[in-house]
Parts: sequence; C-alpha cells; structure tokens
Amino acid sequence: MKATLEPQPDLSGVEAFRLPPLILHPFSGPEDTSVLMASSRASLALQGFLPRPEGAPQDLDEQLLRGRYAELRMLFYIGKDLSRWMEQSAESVELSGQFAGRRIRPETFAAFLIQYVPQHVKAKLESWGVADFCALFRRSIGLHAIFHDFPGAENFSADFLRRYHRHLDQWFEMRMRDTGFERAEAHEFVFDLYASGEYTTMLEQSWSE
Repeated sequence: MKATLEPQPDLSGVEAFRLPPLILHPFSGPEDTSVLMASSRASLALQGFLPRPEGAPQDLDEQLLRGRYAELRMLFYIGKDLSRWMEQSAESVELSGQFAGRRIRPETFAAFLIQYVPQHVKAKLESWGVADFCALFRRSIGLHAIFHDFPGAENFSADFLRRYHRHLDQWFEMRMRDTGFERAEAHEFVFDLYASGEYTTMLEQSWSE
C-alpha cells in the first residue's frame, strides 16, 4: 500500500499564543569564567593538544574537575530559570482556556524549547556565544529534574564530573519519557528571551513612562 499525504491545513492566519518571556540570569561570574578557562586548558593538555605545564598530572586533573563542577553549577541555575519558565507557560496556557482538553504540561515547553526555538531567540542566543543551545537546555533541564538544591562538590565522584554530560542527557530523556504530555507544533507558541539585567531595565523604563 502506498503512503498518501494528507492535505495540510493552512495555518498562515493562525496567531501563535504568546508565552511568558524566558528570562535567563548570567551563565557565570568572573570567578567561574577563570575556572572554566583553566579547566579547558587542562583538558586540552591532558589530551595532548597543549604542552603540559610543569607539575604533577593530578594538578591538571584537579583543574579539570573544578571546571566541570563550575559547569554543573552553571547548568543547574540555567535549569532553574528554564523550569520556572516551563511552569509559568503551562499555567498561562491553562488560564487562557484556549487549549482545553489537551495535555499541555511543563514538559510540553521543554520539548518546544529544544525542537522549535524561534528564530529571533536563536539569533539572540548565538549573539551571546551560545552555539549548541539545544544541548545546553536539555542538560540544564535534566540536572534540575534530579536536584532541587545544588550539591557541594564533595557529593560528586570524579568519574561523574568527567562524564556528567551523558548522565544529564539520560535524566532529561527519563523526565520526558515518564511524564504524560502532549507535544506542541511549531506554529502554536511564541516567546521572547531576555537576560535578567535587560528585562529589569525594561521594567524600570515602563514604570517611568
């Protein structure tokens, strides 16, 4: 039996539902930036891409692990911002009544964020130097699905810190798999992205008008 294509509805006149803005706090502070740079250099040296500085190999490994912990902390707080936005979006949709009868959950917006990032949001992320934002969002949500308070460095094994990426990807998939929700289409929602300082300035300007 040959597959047939069903006629697609014309959605050009459908207005997307505007979600609350996604507000992200700074990814890292000056101290974290220096730790991350040192970790990156240590990783390259351990892999043989940079000459190894004088000192014991464990010094490089310690620099690497400090950086990986700083990366995890950054992902945790991004995940906190994303989780807040997902909850706000689900609540906003429910209150509107426009999607009654559909299983719109916070996870709906996790999938939407990763699969259908609006072009203007994508451009803004890239201007911030975020290239692989899908992995960034996926891992941030995965980490925040497990930890509601960020643990101290002593709670993570060295092996976990070296390979945390695969764990966070699995935690994200587990959350999406174990939650009953409906995925949205690209045309159904739209939202804007702001840095926290940028959004605060906008609010202050609107209050003075």
